[in-house]
Amino acid sequence: MTPSGQIQSSAAPARNKPTPKMITAVVLAVLIALFAVVNSQTVTIHWIVTTSQTPLIVVIAGCGFVGFVVGWTFARRRAAASRSSD
Repeated sequence: MTPSGQIQSSAAPARNKPTPKMITAVVLAVLIALFAVVNSQTVTIHWIVTTSQTPLIVVIAGCGFVGFVVGWTFARRRAAASRSSD
């Protein structure tokens, strides 16, 4: 008990420590960003309907973003499926 009469918890306050998953995500994001910045030349992209000259940094960043969205979507679906089966 504290001098004011309140019961003090013996557990230490939870800190926002980065998880291994968060550290991995940050490292991968930094690597993708560095890779994109180093590759800044313009390339020809053949889209389904047209062809265009696009900076490679845009292509790399776009692919990284699409990969993130797909991974995030599947992770949410897996989490929802595991919650519903419990």
